[in-house]
Amino acid sequence: MTPLYREFDHGELAREYSPSSCVDDLAAELAAYTDRSRAAYAALEVRTDLPYGAGPPELIDFFPAARPGAPLHVFVHGGYWQELDKTDSAFAAPDFTALGTAYAAVGYGLAPGWPLDAIVAQVRRAVHWLLDHAEDLGADPHRVQLSGSSAGAHLAAMALLGPASPRGRRVADAVLLSGVYDLEPITLTYVNDALGLDPAAARRNSPLLLLADHPPAEPLPPLLLAVGEHETGEFARQQEEFAAAARKAGVPVEAVVVAGRNHFDLPLDLGRPDTPLGAAVTARLAP
Repeated sequence: MTPLYREFDHGELAREYSPSSCVDDLAAELAAYTDRSRAAYAALEVRTDLPYGAGPPELIDFFPAARPGAPLHVFVHGGYWQELDKTDSAFAAPDFTALGTAYAAVGYGLAPGWPLDAIVAQVRRAVHWLLDHAEDLGADPHRVQLSGSSAGAHLAAMALLGPASPRGRRVADAVLLSGVYDLEPITLTYVNDALGLDPAAARRNSPLLLLADHPPAEPLPPLLLAVGEHETGEFARQQEEFAAAARKAGVPVEAVVVAGRNHFDLPLDLGRPDTPLGAAVTARLAP
């Protein structure tokens, strides 16, 4: 049988791009996001539904730090561009605000209601809005750290590869978890049922290919790329290839495989300095 993609047939490729194939209870993994986020909203000061654009989903929830001029951590959620919400994305806010770092959870439209080109544009607008309004929010516009998980890592990478904000500001640091950086295999799986990507759309929305085809005019910020030990080989390969392309473009890159973590519990460590990932993330926020 001729492989569908690389060495994979259709079923194998679907499993490789099904993170749930590596966990025992997907519902419990996702419930951790919701439950911890609900606790964050109940316990912390928060400014909800800050609009960064005209579309209904173009909203940000912002958790301020106790002191002005704090660094800002911006999180873009995953869900294969078709699930989850900013209200599921506040789980790390207590950890960051306890360390004196403001936190923002980005909302965006979901497929199939929104095409991927529009979703990418939304996340870019969100990042630009936060960069240009950081001072108004009490944060330091020169110490903005952008992160994303899974599809959120893809969207964060696309934001990094886009233009600077209207004020010419750029993200200082980025953390990309379990990202998909080449969308060609996605077009061959069940994930594309909602996205409806053709080859051209997949190519123009692939950060790995953008780095090769259109190297950024401005240097990208230092990158921390992480994937869990308990993830499929394709997520590890995607990280390795994106790390290599970024290094070739002159970007400082730290790429790690985090022991004991899977695709879903890895983001829960983001703001926890008592974990290997959290220690690396929070160290990058230090002055």
